[in-house]
Formats: sequence, structure tokens, C-alpha cells
Amino acid sequence: MNIILFGPPGAGKGTQSQYLVNTHSYNQISTGDLLRDEIKKDTDLGNKILSKIDIGEFVEDEIVNSLIKKVISNKKYNNKLIFDGYPRNISQAKKLDEIMLKNNQTISAIICLDASRDIIEKRILGRVVCVKCNKTLNEYLDIKEIQNHKCGKEYFKKRKDDNSDTIMKRYDTFITETNPLLDYYKKKPCFFKIDATLKINEISAKIEKIVNV
Repeated sequence: MNIILFGPPGAGKGTQSQYLVNTHSYNQISTGDLLRDEIKKDTDLGNKILSKIDIGEFVEDEIVNSLIKKVISNKKYNNKLIFDGYPRNISQAKKLDEIMLKNNQTISAIICLDASRDIIEKRILGRVVCVKCNKTLNEYLDIKEIQNHKCGKEYFKKRKDDNSDTIMKRYDTFITETNPLLDYYKKKPCFFKIDATLKINEISAKIEKIVNV
């Protein structure tokens, strides 16, 4: 089973992807992680990606599609993929279908995590990431967990692109460029919509029912 987790930045796609990775041994394909890995390599491509992310813009489809294609063509990931934050538009969705077909795979479930602009802003402004183990928490909602984190609270840092101006631009870009994808996917029988304002475990339970159908 291959799954697409769809929703605005900060809706909880990464958290729910990790849940499926830990409970069902899925492989999380996060475009954000793929792009950040390229940035760390300090290549010309990485610097180009960074210049886009810093001002809250999405990276060109051609770049993202090429990174995704490398992962899908790896046979060890066959039918155990979670696409977190991809596709972002109808063009990418059609390209994904094309790549999947060439690799004898299909998308079994498209799960939309729905959340308002206000909720997204609060979630992202409080988001911190452990630079040692890559765990993501919220400094407003997960105070005790941060204090008792095994790596030490000093390892929690904010992502450079997690600031109010960038957040709003990313959300607005999502609504303008990505929301039409919602109408495209609504027509498919494997489409499911979940209220992302629910508690994390409640969302996980709903996703569990979809995966076990």
C-alpha cells in the first residue's frame, strides 16, 4: 500500500507519517527532507533550493520530481511508501501517477489533513526539531516532553523557515497553488479527509482504520 498525506504546512503530515513508519514499517518520503538533504550537500542545486525555501516559495516541479523519482525506482521501497508533502499541484500529481505506473505501483490511499490558517500558525511558530534525533515537538504544547527528552532539551532548535512571515506566505501559497489538488483528488475513491485539529492519537486512529481496510 502506498499513501499520500495531503494538507497545508504544519497540519501534522510528518507526525502521522512517522506513526505509520513506526507501526507498519512504511518508508516516509518527505520532499522537505529530500530538499534539506540536498541543501546540506552545499551544491549549486542545494543553494538554489535554499534561496526558494528562505522566502517561503515552493521549489520547481522539475527538481522535486527528479528527487522523488530516485526514491520510487528503488525496489526496496515497493508498495510501502508514504508521500509527505508531495504532490503539491495537479502537474506533480499526474507526474507521480506516471512514475508509479512505470515502476508497477499505485496509490492506495490519499489522506487529507485539514486545518485552518490560525491553527497552522500556532503549530509552526512553536515547532522545534531535535538536531540529534530529528524528533519534532511544539515548545508550547510539549513542554514536559522537551524537558525530559533523551537527547537533552538543548538540542531542540527552530527551523530557519519557521517564522510568522514565511508561515503565512507558505500557507497562502498552499491555498493558491495546492488547494486545487484537493478538488482533483476528491474524485478518487481512495480519498479520505481528516480533521487535523483532533488530538494526534485520534488522527492516528482514523488513519489506522484506512490502512487496515
